[in-house]
Amino acid sequence: MTTGGYQHIDDLPQTLAVFPLDGAIVLPDGQLPLNIFEPRYLNMIDDAMAGDRLIGMVQTRAGGDRARPDLAKVGCVGKITSFSETADGRYLITLTGVCRFKIVQELALPSPYRQVKADYSEFAVDLVGETADDLLDRQGFFEALEVFLHHYELDLDWASAKSAPTEPLINSLAAALPFAPTERQALLEAASLSDRCAAMIALMRINAARPADDQSNPLQ
Repeated sequence: MTTGGYQHIDDLPQTLAVFPLDGAIVLPDGQLPLNIFEPRYLNMIDDAMAGDRLIGMVQTRAGGDRARPDLAKVGCVGKITSFSETADGRYLITLTGVCRFKIVQELALPSPYRQVKADYSEFAVDLVGETADDLLDRQGFFEALEVFLHHYELDLDWASAKSAPTEPLINSLAAALPFAPTERQALLEAASLSDRCAAMIALMRINAARPADDQSNPLQ
């Protein structure tokens, strides 16, 4: 089964509009709700909806100036799978992750939003998915998740979570749980689903062990 209907990385655009947003990632088969209100990104969504409905989510890294920070080297392209407009002109969209990419270079184009040349070659596995559930520690994952959610006083539909396929479950929670931006980036760049699962277990255990008033916790 292919992700988002795309069968090969050659089906994906080399020139990609990107939405730089720290603390927000999307992963293959995962979903990310977004509230779009800045004019340049409203323009970006208009252009995407008129075309292939694809945009790239990417975090920033140290460097550049405040108005135009440097972009992280790895992001993920997502397809707009739901769209609505509010009375005050905002767009409420859901992105469904398709494939990760590396930024080859940022392009000097006249659009108000940023665009990059994207290279998907290292992440072709994202389009076919990973099915080796037997290699993943689902029990350890749910045990760590329960402690983590209790620590941060968060709730979850456990019945739906435990019946969900592993890949979309892990990839959606990687985006939804309150991890720090650097932690999210590490999860995004994990080589495989099993690596991402192991990293999430470790991060949930580390964060749940912190005092509730620790200013370094990911909810701050």
